[in-house]
Amino acid sequence: MITPRRVLTTLLLAALTPALVPAAALADASPVPGPVTSMASLGDSITRGFNACGFYLDCPSRSWSTGSASSVNSHYRRLQAANPSLIAYNDGKTGAKAADIPGQAQRAVSQGVDYVTILVGANDACTSSEASMTPVADYEAAFRTALRTLTTGLPNAAIFVTSVPDVKRLWEVGKGSSAARAAWATLDICQSLLERPRSTDQADVDRRDRVRARVADYNAVAARVCAEYVVCRTDGGAVFAYRFELSNVNTWDYFHPNTSGQRLLAELTYPADDR
Repeated sequence: MITPRRVLTTLLLAALTPALVPAAALADASPVPGPVTSMASLGDSITRGFNACGFYLDCPSRSWSTGSASSVNSHYRRLQAANPSLIAYNDGKTGAKAADIPGQAQRAVSQGVDYVTILVGANDACTSSEASMTPVADYEAAFRTALRTLTTGLPNAAIFVTSVPDVKRLWEVGKGSSAARAAWATLDICQSLLERPRSTDQADVDRRDRVRARVADYNAVAARVCAEYVVCRTDGGAVFAYRFELSNVNTWDYFHPNTSGQRLLAELTYPADDR
């Protein structure tokens, strides 16, 4: 689990300190040098707040990153305390995969922001079948391109990478719900993992484990690439490790975070007071 205040201090100092200073030297530096003036969020439907306020709707106001709703208390809301004039852009797109992140990164560059959050990979693993999951090498290539775009175009921007949630946990908490099973089947949701949710056949058990492993591989890649840049920090795997409940997802598709789920994401990832 991350130590929140230290991460924010490190994150912002890294963004505003010359790259020749080793990242490790920044870990205990303080205070935070100044407020964030603009930020952008990159990602998929989770970052867009999809289904968090209505049926099959993007609800960016409830995004864990750039949302304005007090019920979520996003990164944006928390950073606003230091700068009421903070500008936020939600550059995510529902349905996005890692291949879409370089384009979103370019958009953030054009917006001239100084803080960027990234959460991507759920749609790369949650596909129509196990065979159609994004190869790890392709995920890495896209993620690396996005980081290069951001650090070249916004050399002083702080970058925060959130780990992809453990999608197998969704199966664990939802497989016993007839409503969840019906939604997954009817809406063809994440069949690489959620097909035959009540099956205990070894083939299905192994398939679910492989999908989870693919998500873990994406997170490992993102953390490794992020570590190559002094301005980039991750959540230390906090989101992937968290044992969320079915009550944290909406009851339309039983897949995307609801308002409480978005708030949970903000709590897990925002570098605030130690707890």
